[in-house]
Amino acid sequence: MEKPVKLKMTVQRRVILEEIQKVKTHPSADELYLAVRRRLPDISMATVYRNLETMAEHGLIRRLWEVGAPRRYDGELAEHYHILCERCGRVKDVSLQAVDGFLDEVRRASDYDVQGYRLGFFGLCPNCRQ
Repeated sequence: MEKPVKLKMTVQRRVILEEIQKVKTHPSADELYLAVRRRLPDISMATVYRNLETMAEHGLIRRLWEVGAPRRYDGELAEHYHILCERCGRVKDVSLQAVDGFLDEVRRASDYDVQGYRLGFFGLCPNCRQ
């Protein structure tokens, strides 16, 4: 079994991680790029994209996406769920207790070695409902 590769924390990665962890808005790469550029004016969009994907692959952040919506990122690693407004695209955390035995049920119903799951909700936010 291979050892996991330790990810070097470059200045760019540290700033991107700090920016994503200080907001609860689940920003897109474009939004993070604008925030990071205020601190690192010479950073490129490609560097932000590449580092977001690398950090997600190494478990430092979460990658969120819905079909037809821009990919968003989350700096909160504790288990939680999300709700998406189908009109404006706003994503918000929903704190619910995990359903006991859910993964075991999925494992029994499939032939997969289930590693985890993502459960998301959708609807209209209070602003779009009005």
